[in-house]
Amino acid sequence: MLDNILTLSLYIFGFVLATQVILKAVQRLELSRAKNPSLGGHVRWAKRLTALIPYYSYAEDKWFNCDSAPDSVARQRKEALTRLGHDLISQSPLTLKQTEQTKPMISDLQFTSNYRVPYQFKTVLQKYIKTGSFWKESQGVWLTDMDGNRFIDVTGSYGVNLFGLDFYKATIQEGSDLVKDLGPILGSYHPCVLENVQLLCALSKKDEVSFHMSGTEAVMQAVRLARYHTAKKKIVRFCGAYHGFWDDVQPGPGNPMPPASETLTLREMHEPTLRVLRNRKDIACVLVNPLQALHPNQAAPGDSTLVDGSRKAHFDYAAYREWLVQLREVCTQKGIVLLFDEVFLGFRLAKGGAQEYFNIQADMVTYGKTLGGGLPVGVVCGKAELMRRFDDERPANICFARGTFNAHPYVMGAMNVFLKRLDTPQITEQYAVLDTTWNTRANQFNQELKAHDLPIQVANMSTVWTVLIKSETRYNWLLQYYLRREGIALSWVGTGRMIFSLNFGDSEFAEFTKRFILAAQKMTQDGWFWRGATQTNKSIKRSMLVEMLKVKFVGQ
Repeated sequence: MLDNILTLSLYIFGFVLATQVILKAVQRLELSRAKNPSLGGHVRWAKRLTALIPYYSYAEDKWFNCDSAPDSVARQRKEALTRLGHDLISQSPLTLKQTEQTKPMISDLQFTSNYRVPYQFKTVLQKYIKTGSFWKESQGVWLTDMDGNRFIDVTGSYGVNLFGLDFYKATIQEGSDLVKDLGPILGSYHPCVLENVQLLCALSKKDEVSFHMSGTEAVMQAVRLARYHTAKKKIVRFCGAYHGFWDDVQPGPGNPMPPASETLTLREMHEPTLRVLRNRKDIACVLVNPLQALHPNQAAPGDSTLVDGSRKAHFDYAAYREWLVQLREVCTQKGIVLLFDEVFLGFRLAKGGAQEYFNIQADMVTYGKTLGGGLPVGVVCGKAELMRRFDDERPANICFARGTFNAHPYVMGAMNVFLKRLDTPQITEQYAVLDTTWNTRANQFNQELKAHDLPIQVANMSTVWTVLIKSETRYNWLLQYYLRREGIALSWVGTGRMIFSLNFGDSEFAEFTKRFILAAQKMTQDGWFWRGATQTNKSIKRSMLVEMLKVKFVGQ
């Protein structure tokens, strides 16, 4: 009898163990199918492989014809680069001097200076090209450097500049005047905070608000609250999306820590991803950065990775909205917190942000950037049941979060002015024609580029534009410097992201178009778009892989 019981127990144990193994294997298979096939979707492999990439630099004799261009084209390019560099240096000597003196003491400036172009070109390029990082004045859509040169501003100030630089200078000043009698008192609130939270709750259609010092902190707190209230640990982020530089949401290259075991990086706009969400029971929240609608499952396009002509971007409103509808439905069914990260894009698509634009309500929303009226801020808006940081039944069970400068009076003052201005007739009118205005401008811009027979197009999501250089060549990243010479200011990522403020009038946009086309024409005339008969994006990448392997195993 005992033997029979023991045998039966062993059978049951074996059956349970086998079932668990099978279920685990099925879960693993589902997860694999939900990942993007690129390295961006496999962050562990991405870290392993990028760690193997060797540094090498093109010598000057190869720099101008790494694409096997004939000697005549190489000479033409060298003369052009010499001329371009001379023009940039003579254009802004004071600005460049200030930049060079400051760079050794600011690591961020060193980083951005070194990652504007593919690394193989960096060393030689820096012998010819210098660019400044200082501005003395702003007015309208213009920036003025220390030498008095005026540049059309499409940097966007990391997304802050939505309504125009003059708008934010005014909100900062008015906000400072509003709170000056209190000064920098921390830990309690200026009276304007009541009005701020009322306006924020109305805009976000959420119950409660918490203030933080940056967008990164806001996302950290939103995720922490989601984990606290769901009692689940795992979070889902989508391939290519940026949610700040903390470990859980930036698990790939650039983070010295190994990928967080509690973070799943899945493929956006993909049915197997929905299947993972339906079948798992350990997911606390899903993070959505609506900016990804312009380039789903791809990292932000920067010129440092523009090694050929294969950059892609396309915004399909209907397709992305349908994806969000499906995502909302699954999260509701499974008790997963749907979190919209609108730190970068907030209020750029509509007065109510991406929630209003796509007509989808998230459970929590994070804001930053422009909401501070030009000053740094992070905000979480959420449902009351998700924002609560303590448990009346278990007093030691809290979700702690504080910050020294949370709700700083001067930030709250500028925010108050910003939020009130959203309701002015001028801003309301801008929102009413936002998509029509900027989609029309993008179409007109593309028609102008085509009429001038330039291998360039743009893709846009409202006022956020990506330049697509359709030439299958190695030097497309140089366009950023030609634009600089013609008086167009880009952010350090270059042509991958141009961000327009809403105060661009037709005349300013026409001037921008004229300068852009002139820059592209000069780059064409200088031979940078020369292409061999057999050269393709695929052959360029293959030749670069051969170069890397040679350096890795043979030496440069």
